[in-house]
Amino acid sequence: MRPRPGMTEGDGEGSLQVHLDPASRIDTARVFAVYGKGGIGKSTTSSNLSVAFSRIGKRVLQIGCDPKHDSTFTLTKRLAPTVIDALEAVDFHSDELRREDFVFEGYGGVLCVEAGGPPAGTGCGGYVVGQTVKLLKEHHLLDETDIVIFDVLGDVVCGGFASPLLHADRGLIVAANDFDSIFAMNRIVAAIKTKEKNYPVRLGGVIVNRSAGTDQIDRFNRATGMKTLAHFPDLDAIRRSRLKKATLFEMEESPEVLLAQREYLRLATSLWEGTETLEAAPLKDREIFDLLGFD
Repeated sequence: MRPRPGMTEGDGEGSLQVHLDPASRIDTARVFAVYGKGGIGKSTTSSNLSVAFSRIGKRVLQIGCDPKHDSTFTLTKRLAPTVIDALEAVDFHSDELRREDFVFEGYGGVLCVEAGGPPAGTGCGGYVVGQTVKLLKEHHLLDETDIVIFDVLGDVVCGGFASPLLHADRGLIVAANDFDSIFAMNRIVAAIKTKEKNYPVRLGGVIVNRSAGTDQIDRFNRATGMKTLAHFPDLDAIRRSRLKKATLFEMEESPEVLLAQREYLRLATSLWEGTETLEAAPLKDREIFDLLGFD
């Protein structure tokens, strides 16, 4: 990715956002940043999407951006050490780190990195993401990658955890067909649209998860210009796969498992081929209450 002509690195007057060092841009892979309400299934979605990309022949790197460091749990079958753990072990002398200290190969050949986070109440998630990308570039890992997926903590509430958007080509949102996750999605749409002004990231669309229906998502999409990219019902196979430390592509075949696998493969193919740029506009808080309501 390269800056567009005349592009600046700021986010507006008075902004306290994390800014991107041009030298740290990821310009050798297609980058997706996955956001959504806490507990909505971002890590499960990201990991299954990573495997789907690998199934269509792409070299994939998944980066977990959460202090829980469980984004890649179903890929590696363990809680992998974080970049911050690795840096602390060498007193933050990054030149002493080896690739195997912070990069772990998971199911399907997906490369897995857990960025981790700063100690509670201190530091900034943006710094952690920046250090992770810097290490990946120093070890030339991005030169060997077709797809990078950032799996990001919760909904966007600060510049630190919005920082993966500075690297991304597309921002993807995981949401259920309910008010709370749609409210969070609206805030994420606003964050991505803000970053669009100065960075190459564009809004990709919504992945509907854990939902039998999509009527509320559909209503939000019509009002804002958003688009549904994929839909995963509340399948017990998805819940069981997490308990088994496995992706859906490792589960015993059944009609619902095959259905979900096909949807992930379709999503991966469509994202690789390129999604349209959405000109969505977020709603005011009151407008969401009026739109979805409690009737």
